[in-house]
Amino acid sequence: MRASGGWRRSLFCLPLIFFITYLFPVLELHQYSNIEGLPRKHNKKFDHLVLGPAAGQGLHDRLQCQGLKALNKTHFSTLSNISNFQDTISFVTVFTVYNTTLPARVNDRSSNLVTVGNISYDKVERSMAILDVFINFIQVSMPQSNIIILTDPASKLPVHRNRVSVLPIEGEYSRGKLMLQRIRSYIDFLQRRLEEYSQRQDHVNHYIFTDSDVAVVGNLGQIFHNHPDFHLALTFRNNKDQPLNSGFIAVKGTPDGILRAKAFLQVVLETYSTKYMEASRMLGDQLALAWVVKSHPSFDVRRFSRPQAFMEEIHGASLLFLPCAVYNWTPPEGAGQFHGMPLDVKVVHFKGSRKRLMLESWNFFNSTACSGIADMLCLILKSGRTKYDF
Repeated sequence: MRASGGWRRSLFCLPLIFFITYLFPVLELHQYSNIEGLPRKHNKKFDHLVLGPAAGQGLHDRLQCQGLKALNKTHFSTLSNISNFQDTISFVTVFTVYNTTLPARVNDRSSNLVTVGNISYDKVERSMAILDVFINFIQVSMPQSNIIILTDPASKLPVHRNRVSVLPIEGEYSRGKLMLQRIRSYIDFLQRRLEEYSQRQDHVNHYIFTDSDVAVVGNLGQIFHNHPDFHLALTFRNNKDQPLNSGFIAVKGTPDGILRAKAFLQVVLETYSTKYMEASRMLGDQLALAWVVKSHPSFDVRRFSRPQAFMEEIHGASLLFLPCAVYNWTPPEGAGQFHGMPLDVKVVHFKGSRKRLMLESWNFFNSTACSGIADMLCLILKSGRTKYDF
């Protein structure tokens, strides 16, 4: 499904100029962005995308690209043929803005501007642009879903979008404690849902907790339809020290699902607070998740080496483990990229040094050269092992 509306086209429909060589099939996009071939050694981060070969070429179950055109189409799942799926899905993310005084922002703006396409951003504007694109992708792939932003009450978020709401939750949102606060906010949110559930039982509302730097490119309702018996879902990868990524957590929206997911996250929070506070700025939540799961007596860690969904009972909750390759795929420089992009990828996670790529991908999706999400995924797949954070 494509984005619609003249305002999006006017912002993002910018022409592309193609430069093709026989020896190096690299595409340069000049007018909405600067993209070039694989670089020589540089000491600083790039302010543009660098396209290279697409991993996974020749593999039947991986995306095949010629330039930035997809040769095979990704398997975009749809729920249109499932007559009884009437549940609502809400995406939940924790987001805050670290406001500075206006004079400080004005003085600092010129030295910290970053340009993507024809728009320049300062630090606060970059964060808001990422949040806006996060919402855009969800509203393209799952237009009937809702989006809930959990935030610091002191953070005045200028978000005014259809099906998007902002929920202030008290807590410690400093950079050093944000990952810890995120789990607390999830627990607080689930407790509120439990209290509200008795007042409205007409239908089920499932929840997907994600980072705000993800692009939803497929319909995630299949998770709840195909796996009716789980309480909480996590994404895993074949990584010994950090097999679980906390950037995607799904919760079954029944009273039992919400209650058991909340109890499980409370165990993770306690583990985080007692064992991993030295990693409170980042990774502490993932380390705590892994410890809670791997320390369970019946759990077999070898299951993380096989990219297939599986279930396990841990701390009274039925946990569904979903492969990152499909539900939390990371662009080049991340786990799984060496084998290309699976055709059934549902979520692309622009974590770490990939924030520019997220904005570039949305711009490209709305350009005249892109015929759909599959072409956009080729841009992501070919974006090169380059640091282009801002």
